[in-house]
Amino acid sequence: MSGSRTSTELRKQGYRGPIVLLGDESSLPYDRPPLSKAVIRGKRESKPLKADYPGLDIDVCLGTVAESLDLAGRRVLTTDGPIEFSHLVIATGATPIRLPGRGEQLVLRTDVEAAALRDRLVPGAHIVIVGASWIGAEVASAALERGCQVTGIEYHPAPLAQAFGAHIGDRFARWWEGAELRTSQRVAAVEPDGVHLEDGDVIAPDLVVTGIGVRAATAWLADSGLQLGPAVAVDEYLRTSDPAVYALGDAAAWWSRRYGRRMDVQHWDDAYTAPSVVASAIAHGTSSGLVHDPVPYFWSDQFGHRVEYVGHHDSSDTVTFEDNLDKGWAARWTDSTGHLTAALAVDQSRLIAATRAEIATGPSLYAT
Repeated sequence: MSGSRTSTELRKQGYRGPIVLLGDESSLPYDRPPLSKAVIRGKRESKPLKADYPGLDIDVCLGTVAESLDLAGRRVLTTDGPIEFSHLVIATGATPIRLPGRGEQLVLRTDVEAAALRDRLVPGAHIVIVGASWIGAEVASAALERGCQVTGIEYHPAPLAQAFGAHIGDRFARWWEGAELRTSQRVAAVEPDGVHLEDGDVIAPDLVVTGIGVRAATAWLADSGLQLGPAVAVDEYLRTSDPAVYALGDAAAWWSRRYGRRMDVQHWDDAYTAPSVVASAIAHGTSSGLVHDPVPYFWSDQFGHRVEYVGHHDSSDTVTFEDNLDKGWAARWTDSTGHLTAALAVDQSRLIAATRAEIATGPSLYAT
């Protein structure tokens, strides 16, 4: 999505040079959020983004894998041969982390994977979901809705405890009542005979779905000379150490003036807003002053609820709860000076919008 938007934004910004859009998937660029929120539920098919590539003179090369980068020669080496560039935008996204073992594991990242998972979520099927994460909860919701038996396995003491703490995670755990949720459990391996837990227990389901996180898809850049961690390190203009090379979306860790650190956000909102900054820098240079420094935002639809998070909090921040709302609940984080740093809300979109505006206009809390 971010690669497609960068290409079309370049044309909007008046860039007239040739544009080549490479992608290793066989589908035209599409949005990923509907995959877990609608496609696996059987509510809709994945649809390509609306973009007139031929009309904008954008050369789209599908099924082309970038294998390495030759910075000195200004070439991307691909499965279809080398492609020269004057500017390069890295928007390779992220890849799901898989568990050890020889057993089948389904992940949810692409339209092909979403369709395969949808077709396996049939009434009566026993689905084991490893990771009570955002994606794990959305898969569990879809599976229960479609009549499956669901077992969730979570390493931490509660869902999302690594991000928000067990006291908030316990609130999310209540939504798993229609499923069996095993917390504080570590998976040793997924083998052909089932999911092997470290305590020796083996669960033999019809299907295993792994949702334990992703890593930036930057292995092809290992010998490029770019700074990796594993996401590509970029500045506030989304430039790498090479001024002709940019990175954005899940593949990038960008320098935030607001937070005084690199941000590796890996959320749709970040990938959606970044292309205009890259296109402006390439078409007009950085003198315009347009930088990428959004207030991070994320949402999830799970178990009949809308969950939204905005901002960025540290473990030292103080959290307070609001339960006296018409519906849902909210948590807010403040730092030692009393400044609002983040908010998490259930079925409270107006509250999140107001919080986002407050953080955006507030002080650069962590800048040094």
